[in-house]
Amino acid sequence: MATTPRKAAHRMCEAAQWTLSHLSVQKGLYLAHMTYLGITRGAPLINENFQAWDYGPVLPSLYQDLKMFGRRPVKDIFWLGGLPDEAPESEVIDNIARMIKESNPAALVQWVHHPDGAWAKHYSPGIRGIVIPNTDILEEYDWRPKRQA
Repeated sequence: MATTPRKAAHRMCEAAQWTLSHLSVQKGLYLAHMTYLGITRGAPLINENFQAWDYGPVLPSLYQDLKMFGRRPVKDIFWLGGLPDEAPESEVIDNIARMIKESNPAALVQWVHHPDGAWAKHYSPGIRGIVIPNTDILEEYDWRPKRQA
């Protein structure tokens, strides 16, 4: 069952020991969502659509929640908490969090800006609100090389 952006973000930040910036959380959740779509062959990790913004895929509601942190690490503002350890989504989020924890945010932006990726198919400079369909994200998962966690 798909989870909320806030619960997924809490899980990701917690797994990365609260070291991720807002941008890293957004890109990490996109990668986790893509991975989960691929593993489940189409079941979404997150119950909100990603949109194609200037710096890559964004969950708009999460942007509103986390924009106050800017480049600083996101702190625990998630009063409802995250996903339990036994949730099937948790393993995927934890693996991506470990992978991106030491990554440069600019490198994450470059990775999700792949010219053949789902974001690029839907991005229009300066325009927000353009949805990246899960079918295109799943298609991107299928051709991207898989990284070992």
